[in-house]
Amino acid sequence: MKEKTLDFSFKYGALFIIAIVLVVFSFINENFMTYDNITDILRSISIVMFVAIGVTLSQIVDGFDLSVGSTVSLATVASAAMMVWYQQPLILVILVPLAIGAIIGLLNAFLIVKVRIPDLLATLAVMYIIGGVQKTYTKGFSIYNNMRFQDGTVAKGKFTPEFLWIGQGKLLGVPVPVVLMIVAVAAVHIFLTYTRWGRQLYITGGNREAARLSGISVNKIRLAAYVLSGIFAAFGGILYASRVGSGQIDAGAPLLMEAVASVFVGYSVLGAGKPNVIGTFFGAVLIGVLLNGLTMLNVPYFGFDIVKGGVLVLALAITFVHLNRRKS
Repeated sequence: MKEKTLDFSFKYGALFIIAIVLVVFSFINENFMTYDNITDILRSISIVMFVAIGVTLSQIVDGFDLSVGSTVSLATVASAAMMVWYQQPLILVILVPLAIGAIIGLLNAFLIVKVRIPDLLATLAVMYIIGGVQKTYTKGFSIYNNMRFQDGTVAKGKFTPEFLWIGQGKLLGVPVPVVLMIVAVAAVHIFLTYTRWGRQLYITGGNREAARLSGISVNKIRLAAYVLSGIFAAFGGILYASRVGSGQIDAGAPLLMEAVASVFVGYSVLGAGKPNVIGTFFGAVLIGVLLNGLTMLNVPYFGFDIVKGGVLVLALAITFVHLNRRKS
């Protein structure tokens, strides 16, 4: 009975908790299950989900990318600066931050693969470096329309409606960020599940030496994972700037813990026992539903970190209890 209970909690625990939370909040507040509120929840987790996809990819190759939050921050101010400071076309506003994310991924991969610094330490160092770069670049100021520089001049550019549509618009009644998130989740799931490269990512993370002996270029696979992690985090930064209509410094700092929690909750969705993008999505939904429900109950915002930490501890406990049972 104990074994069956543990197996059930591992396979369906996250989904069961999501269902319970939805029911409880629906009884407490009649506006919770409305279409507008559900779309608000999905829109709120869209940025976190892009960051979490990057963390998922790094976890698949048995790594960990702690720099994704700083990457979001730098991409946010970079996209804002491209519009407000330099009046660049939309294509460059999107491509430049994505290129920055790829460069950060290359830096992480170089430190981890070539220099052989442990992934947690390497990405932690890069996190601080990138955080310092974005603050130095903006001199500690957020970027917004008609902002005034220290010399008294006013920025000539502004956020265009086309750029704001990415984060604020709707497509057939569905928020654009939600559409982008669903497309990204589906595309990454298909890539990881049904392509040779996706399977190579899992093989590399499962047993690096066995992957090498089977002819897989392990270093290239790990490099690709970190580059993709940086690109997805950068796109999250673009979405953030588009949604709020400004380039906020340290915008990505709170997103790291939410992304990590989403990934580890995803380990236990349907008993996957490994990083997977579908599980990560449900983990993000759980956190989004909890935060939205607590907001509707007027719970003070400074208590939200307790909830996030509690969800992370619960996810880690369920995951590692099951994995240790499997090993024993």
